[in-house]
Amino acid sequence: MAGNNVEDYLIKGIYGEKQIKIEERNIYLGTIRERIEIALTTSQVMANAIYQHIEPALKIKNVTLLLNGTLPYSAISKYIQLAKKNNIQFSLVNNLPHPTPIGLVVTHKNAVDKSEIFIKDALYNSTKF
Repeated sequence: MAGNNVEDYLIKGIYGEKQIKIEERNIYLGTIRERIEIALTTSQVMANAIYQHIEPALKIKNVTLLLNGTLPYSAISKYIQLAKKNNIQFSLVNNLPHPTPIGLVVTHKNAVDKSEIFIKDALYNSTKF
């Protein structure tokens, strides 16, 4: 039994923590679908105006803002300023193994299981990835 603990420890040291739903984490900027309050696509984040749905989502207690760090700073800076204004933690996610269509995610530490996390507008009509 002690051998298994040492082996597990070595594997953890070499490969890192085991993660569930890796495919979802690659799409949703490191989090999983069930924890998301609201999400925007990269094209929505690139729009000139801030989406009105984001500020109320940032007023929810204990949320975190995840931003796609591959987007130009000029596109994400308005959301960074909004997060700072609301005293919300935020992270720029740069190290995903594959490109993602997601530009912004407001996420919880635990599951909230919202049925609809995407904002529909004229530019974006699909709701599933």
